[in-house]
Amino acid sequence: MAAISRFWKIVRNVASILAALVAAFFLLFVPWFFSGLVTTRQYHYPDRNDGKSPKSYGLDFQWVEFQSRDGISLRGWYVPADTMARGTIIYCHGLNRTRIEMLPEAVFGHHLGYNGLLFDFRHQGQSGGSITTLGYQERWDVEAAVRYALEKQQAARPVVLWGVSMGAAAALMAGAETGEVSAVISDSSFDSFLGTARHHLKLFLHLPFFPVGYEITYLAAWRCGFRPSDFDVTQAVERIGNRPILFVAVEGDRRMPPSIAQTLYKHALSPQKKIIILPGNRHGEGFNQATQLYEPAVTDFLAGLTAEN
Repeated sequence: MAAISRFWKIVRNVASILAALVAAFFLLFVPWFFSGLVTTRQYHYPDRNDGKSPKSYGLDFQWVEFQSRDGISLRGWYVPADTMARGTIIYCHGLNRTRIEMLPEAVFGHHLGYNGLLFDFRHQGQSGGSITTLGYQERWDVEAAVRYALEKQQAARPVVLWGVSMGAAAALMAGAETGEVSAVISDSSFDSFLGTARHHLKLFLHLPFFPVGYEITYLAAWRCGFRPSDFDVTQAVERIGNRPILFVAVEGDRRMPPSIAQTLYKHALSPQKKIIILPGNRHGEGFNQATQLYEPAVTDFLAGLTAEN
């Protein structure tokens, strides 16, 4: 009997150790790993325009470099209008992308008569930085791009921000804080950090938000230097006030469904706000998948802007 008792005691101890190791794996290692994967991994999503530049489309350009408010060095291309510019568009790419993603939009903007500034966000492409903050500190990069265009290039107003996905969120956040911005084109933005974290954890990892998803979310925010509640794009949209915003969504986008754009549209206060839902199913690919609908929407939107906006 004593031997049997010792045996089961050993079994219980081993089971307890294994349970503790499993719990530590899911509650400590998994959140730490995935929060680091999102914020510190540097990965370039392949783009059909990789290796190209504005010159590939017959446009003159120059390499430029400027600094964000926290000292991060940012690099990009400045594409001046051929004649007197109608304004200036700052192009803001998505997560794990570079300025290359926005090259087709910049070519179109140039044809409409606008100066263009395409740049790599921090920790992306040829810019500096050691962490991606999913749009929160990237808003400082957008502000720096606006400041560079106006002060160093003496670029024409109005200044328009055109962003996709993370770039759209950063553009809306920057627009709320930068009076120099006259309008924003927001393509496939999310509505809040907490909302998009919960949605993506369920969509890709099939994880319940609590407890593992909760830990991943708060660890990612901690790595990025903000509280999750601080990163609310709907509040930024409200702070943009009467300045025009064009919201763009793709009908079959599972990552940022049209309901998000519709929510942001409802929060916008501008009488010149607009929204367009495009056919397609690939996140952030509305301009490439539905060009014949996207271009007229942007043309009409920009036509309503003046230097006073």
